[in-house]
Amino acid sequence: MEERGWEYRRRQPEGTVLYEAVRENLATLLAEAGELGRGLPRYVERDFARYLECGVLAHGFAQVRCESCKDELLVAFSCKGRGVCPSCNAKRAQVTAVHLVEQVLPRVPYRQWTLSFPHRVRWVLRKDVRLLSDVLTAFLRAVFAQQRRRARRQGIRHGQAGAVSFIQLFGSALQVTPHFHSLVPDGVCVPGEGGVRFEALPPPTQGEVERLLRVVRHRVLRLLEKRGALPAQGPEDARQAYQAHSLQQRLRWTEVDVRLPPRKQPRCAFLEGFSLHANTHLHANHANDRQGLGALCIMPLFLEMGFGMAAPAWPIP
Repeated sequence: MEERGWEYRRRQPEGTVLYEAVRENLATLLAEAGELGRGLPRYVERDFARYLECGVLAHGFAQVRCESCKDELLVAFSCKGRGVCPSCNAKRAQVTAVHLVEQVLPRVPYRQWTLSFPHRVRWVLRKDVRLLSDVLTAFLRAVFAQQRRRARRQGIRHGQAGAVSFIQLFGSALQVTPHFHSLVPDGVCVPGEGGVRFEALPPPTQGEVERLLRVVRHRVLRLLEKRGALPAQGPEDARQAYQAHSLQQRLRWTEVDVRLPPRKQPRCAFLEGFSLHANTHLHANHANDRQGLGALCIMPLFLEMGFGMAAPAWPIP
């Protein structure tokens, strides 16, 4: 193996700060959660327990032998978890991103649409996964409808849009903040006698992004009201208590989020706690930049692996 210019080094998770924090505080966390109510879900306890064994030789390993140099290595088993282990999350994200780039996504320009919600809506969506999925569908239908309208203004009829979406339930600081990253082609697919052709569209204007956010906000709130999900209630058990605490909000559950929006950026809109970002893109000149497309996929995938799911929608009429 040394002849090939590289040397295998076993990662040592037991020497990291995260491993030490989990090992020293997991029992306390589980005990406190049990005192507050039903405790944490079994899959959470299982992921933490498996993480403490991931990459540690004492918990199992495979012996690998190189046929050319006869060198032998011990490779520790991994937990293959989705919630805690950064190594397994990164590996899964990389594999999924490669699959999307090589097997799913065509060679066309793409734009990433990111939608986030005010505090009271976050709590509702975090409690109900089916409702979260329905909100994503409503969001994608609005995006696709706008794509088709823009295509018709260009004289393109019968266009269809599609997307691959990543649902993230936490932010970078591990606060509960459900939001969507949707990778949408900057154009539409048009069926014809010779097959399906792609027709590119110009980038959306600031006004179009703002109008789209108004439509999405209206549809989301209408959907939540129709389901009786608003106003949101407080935490009901230990799991929800931890989730509610991570929201770090000073607003009452029924109060509207009236925080000042961040500094305005191109193709970004803010409305009563809702925000929509559409300025990250892979434009037409880089349509064949598969490495760039992989980079667009892998970051939301890396965060998603622990806390959300991938939701293909190709296409939704």
